[in-house]
Amino acid sequence: MSSDISDRGDRVPDRTSRDEAPQFVLPLVVRIEKAAPPARTDALETAARAVLVMLSDERSVGEGEWARAMRDWQDARIRKVVRRARGAEWRRASALPGLTVLGAGPTTETASAAEVRVFPPVPLDGWPKELAKLQVSGTELDDAEPPPAPDPALPVLWIGPGLDMSAGKAMAQAGHGAQLAWWELSETERKAWREAGFPLAVRTPDAGRWRELTASGLPVVRDAGFTEIAPGSCTVVADHPALRS
Repeated sequence: MSSDISDRGDRVPDRTSRDEAPQFVLPLVVRIEKAAPPARTDALETAARAVLVMLSDERSVGEGEWARAMRDWQDARIRKVVRRARGAEWRRASALPGLTVLGAGPTTETASAAEVRVFPPVPLDGWPKELAKLQVSGTELDDAEPPPAPDPALPVLWIGPGLDMSAGKAMAQAGHGAQLAWWELSETERKAWREAGFPLAVRTPDAGRWRELTASGLPVVRDAGFTEIAPGSCTVVADHPALRS
């Protein structure tokens, strides 16, 4: 599912320059096997971690082989698209340059831990054929039971309550939230998060807590509204301990 950050606060160039820049997208592919799909929360958390792994990979910075594409992508609108794959589709996608991140969910006869592969940014109209043919729709996932309250010491990506988002859309939004948190952290804080393996939780607060979070000064994702939800909708608050006042 496609998604785009429409508001990056004082870190974003003016809207005109962003829109006029060449547009790129960060592709993510989630593995969804018919017999054993991942749990929704595990998929959201794994997608967020996949974005962080890509942002921090040595190939994405400096003179790394993906660095130019990463810079071009971040200079324009921050688009992410989540597609789904299984079986041979997943194997073909896994053969392309990228990074696979595994979730923490249990593996049973009817469920599996999430697997998300993230790829270097590509032009909007320049997708590799192995990814272009994958479906965007159909990422409807559920949790067998509500996830527990998050550890207060963990970074939490809070998803706005009442938003009717598919799992794919929510995965992209969680990725946006993780990216906003990453941008706001110092190099020391980034290093500590990376060395810990990017622990995080994705949860949905009640309406009262959501109002508090959106007014707290923490980074907020506002979606551009291309799919599923209205433009400007607040979708995620990135609540990293280092950013709490």
